[in-house]
Amino acid sequence: MIFQDQMNREVRLEQSPERIVSLVPSQTELLHALGLGERVVGITKFCLYPEDWYRNKPRVGGTKTVNFQKVKELAPDLIIGNKEENERSDIEGLESDYPVWMSDIFNLEDSLKMIRQVGELTRTANQAEQLIAEIQNAFNDLDLWVAKNIQEPLSVAYFIWNDPGYCAGQNTFIDAMLQRCGLQNYMKEGRYPEFAESEKQPDLIFLSSEPFPFKDKHIQGYQTQFPDAKVVLVDGEMFSWYGSRLTLAPTYFKSLLEEIATN
Repeated sequence: MIFQDQMNREVRLEQSPERIVSLVPSQTELLHALGLGERVVGITKFCLYPEDWYRNKPRVGGTKTVNFQKVKELAPDLIIGNKEENERSDIEGLESDYPVWMSDIFNLEDSLKMIRQVGELTRTANQAEQLIAEIQNAFNDLDLWVAKNIQEPLSVAYFIWNDPGYCAGQNTFIDAMLQRCGLQNYMKEGRYPEFAESEKQPDLIFLSSEPFPFKDKHIQGYQTQFPDAKVVLVDGEMFSWYGSRLTLAPTYFKSLLEEIATN
């Protein structure tokens, strides 16, 4: 069987995969949602969900530091990764010995295509289509809510790292989610640029829970730096995870936007 991944690479499988290693947390959670259970034999140390998988599944290192020996011990017949989250050298080393299917995600449409293709790869197409329908319905509701409640888009600087202050920029999945919230990304150039202030400060500062774990203690420093902006801690998983967690994201976005409007 020959499949094409989202990097337009051919992935050849001798049979439907029964020993899958996932190298991306959001895609690991998706595999659980598709009901793959024991067919997933390895995950990364950052694959926190579902919790029982995190506690019990063998780990093969980090998303950018794959332990090749542990992968070899698991003898996978399919590895699932992502272009942005995994190191190119790791992927090239793995694909010399195993089928490696790669996602490449920029927006919601890419995410839904990924879910559909993973469903086809793993013989869980029906479950994938049900999940896609649930996500589409949730985002359609969000679109209607935004159209009704957001008159003028606020500008937002979405910080993913502290000192130096890197932000999510254009052509990223986070940027696509900000747009679905009716917000305007303050960062105009680059995918993950260091913050550079223009003449006008952003209306909002979002401090993400990942990859840097921003906490309440960071708020005051950013409020001092941006006295005219509203500084908010946000759930980075909702803005950057592109698997089954997308079923939860629209409800979270509406709650966040309502909180911003009332505070």
